[in-house]
Amino acid sequence: MSAVTVARAQGLFNLVGGGWPLLHLRSFEWVFGPKTDVWLQRTTAGLLATTGWSLLRTGPAPESLGQARRAGIGSAVTLLAVDLVYVPLGRIRPTYLLDAAMQAGWLAAWWRCGRPRCADPGGKRRGGARSTPRSR
Repeated sequence: MSAVTVARAQGLFNLVGGGWPLLHLRSFEWVFGPKTDVWLQRTTAGLLATTGWSLLRTGPAPESLGQARRAGIGSAVTLLAVDLVYVPLGRIRPTYLLDAAMQAGWLAAWWRCGRPRCADPGGKRRGGARSTPRSR
């Protein structure tokens, strides 16, 4: 699986996940529990949707792939940590463990893709360093 595919798949997941409470908070709260600070829920959802949109826009250039990797791994680690800390404390519902499993899956997908060498959409391997200087 290419890094572009991982980025775009995670981007779609984050865009839908972030858009859901923005578009229909009542159904989101029915699944994941009521929220006391709606403004905070909407802020988090907006940031998640923005991250998703950015990941969806990933292209095959090394700079784009590096940026996508950082955003994808960073958001997955953050959400996984929140899920694993606050479910046991009883602050959020156990349904968030489904999200934890998905976040762990995104981390595994990025790991399988390989850090400096992710395949581009054509199946060629890309190195982490640029082999030719950039034209100005």
